[in-house]
Amino acid sequence: KMGNAESNAYRNHLSRFLPEEQSDIDGVFDTLSGSSGSAGAKNGKATKKTVTLAALQAAYMREPLPQQMTVRLCNGMKSIDLAGKSSGLSEQIAKEQFVIFMSNLLKGNADEKITIIMRMISKTEGPVKGKQIQEFTEDLIMSVVHVLSYRKELKGWNLENTGDSASGVKALACQLLSELKLADGTKPVGPELMETHFDQSVIEDWVYRVPQISVFLSVVIRQGLHVLRSLPDQTIVNLVPGCKGIKGRGLVSLFDIPSIIYINSHLPAELQHKWQLLFSSRLHGESFSQLCGHIVNKGPCIVILKDLDGYIFGGFASHSWEVKPQFQGDNRCFLFSVFPSLAVYTYTGYNDHYMYLNHGQQTMPNGLGMGGQHGYFGLWIDSDYGKGHSKAKPRCTTYNSPQLSAKEDFTLDAVEVWAVGDLPESAGTKGTKSILDVDPEAQALLEMTGKSRQSEGLREPIEDEDEDD
Repeated sequence: KMGNAESNAYRNHLSRFLPEEQSDIDGVFDTLSGSSGSAGAKNGKATKKTVTLAALQAAYMREPLPQQMTVRLCNGMKSIDLAGKSSGLSEQIAKEQFVIFMSNLLKGNADEKITIIMRMISKTEGPVKGKQIQEFTEDLIMSVVHVLSYRKELKGWNLENTGDSASGVKALACQLLSELKLADGTKPVGPELMETHFDQSVIEDWVYRVPQISVFLSVVIRQGLHVLRSLPDQTIVNLVPGCKGIKGRGLVSLFDIPSIIYINSHLPAELQHKWQLLFSSRLHGESFSQLCGHIVNKGPCIVILKDLDGYIFGGFASHSWEVKPQFQGDNRCFLFSVFPSLAVYTYTGYNDHYMYLNHGQQTMPNGLGMGGQHGYFGLWIDSDYGKGHSKAKPRCTTYNSPQLSAKEDFTLDAVEVWAVGDLPESAGTKGTKSILDVDPEAQALLEMTGKSRQSEGLREPIEDEDEDD
């Protein structure tokens, strides 16, 4: 009877996968266990071949997966309790365990994933410490960056044209861990968090509320172990946006890969597929009029800046920037911090001071601002280029953000602006329009006075539209 129950559970799990996915999983298992052919799976009996940690390491350690993640995956597989067999003792991973592991982590709910995740966090049963969860989360994020880079799935970003991924991994892990809350609703922080014991129900609640954990596990399994290759991986479609405008320009972005993944996940879904560099102070010069010229009427944008103390922060503008003395935008706008901590701050409903851009006016403040109010913005870049402020006593009214810069009044080190989603038709792809393009009368006047157009030939190079590799 035992054998019967076993193959029923096994069949139920197998049935979650499409036929072509089943043969993918069979193929990977057979390769790892050194067997060929998968006749056993076809008639519902699990074959007696097994996989060991050594086999997993031999297959994956050199390339897609960091060693500590291979060990964690192996512990997760071994934790699957097969009816009537003692779990956790055998070093061998049976086919049923392999399939149930895949089924629970790739197709299961938080309840089905949790026992495996607990074993991936710690080999021993019982509650786990905050420090162990932190190490697991950092390993998980590091493995995602590593495997996406290895599989060439970073879509034009790479580890050379982005900021330090190691500090990004730590920052994103901290951000995800800040969502851990005990049964009584309290959230331990700092050293206290590291020493607190969390039981399975608390971690299950965390996995349920923090979708990144499941998404990252799926990426590590699908892209790392290279299973389910026969179907496109929907989890990674918008995980990292396509990157345009940085290729071949020798620029290192202020973003790192983990912060790109995190900030992108907070954008409206229809804007998550592509980011295009519109402005970089390192490429286009330190000038407020240059900044305005590159970002006006280009659709939704992300502004990111770094102050001289090394703090990196910015905001998402949901609408095209326009130069005018009124506030603009809507409640999809948000402010964010990338370094020293990674966080997103969304609207409070207190006011509608989402975005502001003004230049060359006598009566109103001139500069770029988001949140708060005049003279008291959550994020402000002054038109007197190089100066800015982030005021929040104690929080910005519009976004509930704290002070984002190291000092309230800061000096700018660098600014980047990225258009997100597809550029509006009106923006065209021909670089920034000159006033002469917009105003035919001005052009006619110039020609009448015999002056030719000096600005011809100084345009931005047109980026070719094919995907950067």
